[in-house]
Amino acid sequence: MLKIDIITLLYLMEKSMSYTILDALNLEAYLFSLPKIKAFFNADSLIIDEIGDGNLNFVFLVTSNSDASRQLIIKQAVPYLRCVGESYPLSKERMTYEIRSLEHFATLSPHIPKIYYSDEEMSVLIMEYLSSHIIMRKGMIESIEYPKFSEHISSYLAHSLFKTSSLYLSSSDKRTLISQFIGNSELCKLTEDFVFTAPFMEDETNAELPELSDIAQRIANDVELKTKILDLKYKFMNQSDALLHGDLHTGSIMINQDETYVIDSEFAFVGPMGFDLGALIANLVMSWVSHTVQDNDSRYSDLILDTINSVWQLFNEKFLTLWNETKESALLTKGFANDEILQTYQEQYMQTLLQESIGFAGCKIIRRQFGIAGVEDIRGIKDDALREKANRLAIEVGERFIKRYHTVMNTDELMKLIKD
Repeated sequence: MLKIDIITLLYLMEKSMSYTILDALNLEAYLFSLPKIKAFFNADSLIIDEIGDGNLNFVFLVTSNSDASRQLIIKQAVPYLRCVGESYPLSKERMTYEIRSLEHFATLSPHIPKIYYSDEEMSVLIMEYLSSHIIMRKGMIESIEYPKFSEHISSYLAHSLFKTSSLYLSSSDKRTLISQFIGNSELCKLTEDFVFTAPFMEDETNAELPELSDIAQRIANDVELKTKILDLKYKFMNQSDALLHGDLHTGSIMINQDETYVIDSEFAFVGPMGFDLGALIANLVMSWVSHTVQDNDSRYSDLILDTINSVWQLFNEKFLTLWNETKESALLTKGFANDEILQTYQEQYMQTLLQESIGFAGCKIIRRQFGIAGVEDIRGIKDDALREKANRLAIEVGERFIKRYHTVMNTDELMKLIKD
């Protein structure tokens, strides 16, 4: 339990519009300078725990000292990359785009946590603590089944992607949306570097994996692979399909048996829809790799493949339903196309979207093996031989995705790419 530092409180109140890095010593004073948050905690003293394990930001769990049910999450961006430290400067304004995106997504989907307070100047976001949920990645490592996940995440994706695209918005509304997120160029550059570039060449930010040096060398000189990566990177940099989460993996999803919530959207920008879908597919595939290598039976790994298939099928159905309900948009003027023309275009559009999602997934998979931030599913494997086997299997799947994504016609062919 921490006592309120009156001097700190007065200072924060006086400097309420200036940026201050929050920590266990001054956080309580800052929170009590906010009337709504002070009322939430009944002005009680607070228990503060720093619980963040991500790569970018600091996250605190704050609990009322006298009522353990009163808890909030406080997230703040600091002006450097957390997983590296102050030696890697990074603009704190990234939190601005997480605030804006979560607030916008919350108007489109119920799968966003309740936001109690946001402060773009302080780069602070205060939201509900999902005490009965866990990070999906951790649950999948423990082979926990989530029967409602496909239904929930497909709804989130269909609504967030369709309703921020030119298939739904007017031209002016779409351009306004783009203008609100165009400033998130620094985190887009991180993605360009760490997803599409560094893992496919010799780079000081890559993980030290001498046991994979043969694959790293092969990839660095693979003309077909790298030209396709350049094509996918170009799509990432130039397509403005919809407002994306920007980093939609199983570590950015809080879940239990009944509810699914999407968090951590600091990478949000207006980009290619397939990037969000691909990120999710990639992380499900890496979980499949982990269980395939480690488990004695295939029950859970088969369940993961079923999940990948059902997520796409449900997303496709819901996305098209929203599209068919929309009579006019920036793309489609009433009277321009009859049902046959629209259906033909929709089939082509969804085919391309599936293919691009697979290509982006391939880049995401390989980047998590060689790049600066791996996934616990694979890097957490304690047995060296099994971990190397998982690395190699994941990379092989990633290579297939990148080289063949433009030929995949349906999810049956996607499953074949994974299982072969």
